[in-house]
Amino acid sequence: MQDGTLLAAVDLGSNSFRLEIGRLDFGQVRRVEYLKETVRQGNGLDEARNLTADAMERGWACLARFAERLAGFAPHQVRAVATQTLREARNRDVFLARARQILGFPIDVISGREEARLIYQGVAHLLPQSDERRLVVDIGGRSTELILGRQYQAEVMESYRVGSVAWSTKYFPEGQFTAAAFERAGIAAQAVLDEALSAYDPARWDVAYGSSGTIGAVADIVLASGRTDGAITRDALDWLQGELLQARSADRVRLPGLKDDRRPVIGGGFTVLRAVFDLLGIDTMQPAQGALRHGVLYDMLDREQAETDVRNSTVERLAAKFEADPAQAERVGRIAARLFRGLGARHAPADLQRHERTLAWAARLHEIGTLISHSDAHKHGAYILDNADAPGFAQGELHLLGLLVLGHRGKLRKLEADFSDAVFVQQLACLRVAVILCHARREPELQGLKLIAGAQAFSLQMSKDWAAAWPQSAHLLREEALAWQKTPWTLSVH
Repeated sequence: MQDGTLLAAVDLGSNSFRLEIGRLDFGQVRRVEYLKETVRQGNGLDEARNLTADAMERGWACLARFAERLAGFAPHQVRAVATQTLREARNRDVFLARARQILGFPIDVISGREEARLIYQGVAHLLPQSDERRLVVDIGGRSTELILGRQYQAEVMESYRVGSVAWSTKYFPEGQFTAAAFERAGIAAQAVLDEALSAYDPARWDVAYGSSGTIGAVADIVLASGRTDGAITRDALDWLQGELLQARSADRVRLPGLKDDRRPVIGGGFTVLRAVFDLLGIDTMQPAQGALRHGVLYDMLDREQAETDVRNSTVERLAAKFEADPAQAERVGRIAARLFRGLGARHAPADLQRHERTLAWAARLHEIGTLISHSDAHKHGAYILDNADAPGFAQGELHLLGLLVLGHRGKLRKLEADFSDAVFVQQLACLRVAVILCHARREPELQGLKLIAGAQAFSLQMSKDWAAAWPQSAHLLREEALAWQKTPWTLSVH
């Protein structure tokens, strides 16, 4: 990307939706504008874990206002991510379908560990670089992320289902602050976070940083009250708990630095923060400027180049873990890419690069299921991808890869995919044909063979000499034409 390019990150959090717009300036993203709205979707989940109509309406209304500010932005300039509430919501597809239409851009639901990785990237890019070992904590509305890292590298990442909105709703339902309620909430938070004790032992980090939300609010309070210079200490937490107990209820809390939108969830957020301090032996926590939205912006820059795209190393790790044959994957990927470019579809250079990268990843991973079962390898491969913790990937991206892996062989009529997505169908066709051409696990001959795309149709043309020289491949390609008959697309072999 060129200097001066505007980039935008949209964070659909459980408590707030945020829009960060920055301008690229010599490798750094400088803030241009920041918008935040307290949507509080996290307390809009009913007992069946469905978003209520009111919660969805609040989210859609906020995104409509964000969309007005993003008018004129190109797709490659914007990324929107959704976190714990939409990870949990059973009816999230209903919300997301309209949300994407309103916003005008895709919305990626990211896993807890991917959220943690992006939070660390945001924090690290806004800190002075050093070799210090960092613990980064982010207490959101319905989840808390803990990360260990050094410089720009996150090394240990985890997300726990405990947060300010969830704990305030559960343990302070009427907003009443009592010593007993704080004790119950703290014990419950420690029970959820208890498994973090060994992975985040104080011996493994030098400095603790807190990002966004609750931690930012507590840092503002102790700074404005003159208790510290903004750092959060145990003494400051003792003082704050005393102030909350003295107020007796959330609506009566009046503390300098505490914003109105944070008041209803300060009780739950405070107990989670206190539990993190007690469990991990933290004495002082420094507030960090970076957050998830900043990590999304810098990740957009990394995704532009193959050598900095963390998804490449994730794919290689998965392929190695499940012992996929690298030579066969390279052959299939190279042939699939050649077929895809030969289809003559008109793509912008950046889009073509993105589509080819996805196709290459699918080729690299198409045999990962063979470690479990050879006959149903495509099914097991798709299952692995749908359920993997894969740094760099959103859940939707992994599902798309899983569909390509699932569909690389076998019956197409049972593939629950969007066959109106021409790019996906072209990727799928190229991958399937490449797998057939490489069925003997050796370099295929492509001279005399051509794949052409039309309107919901493919034509595979082979010379008589090619068919005579490679009769098994020719037979398999004719069989492939039958596989497409019960889809909205057709494949004819000439």
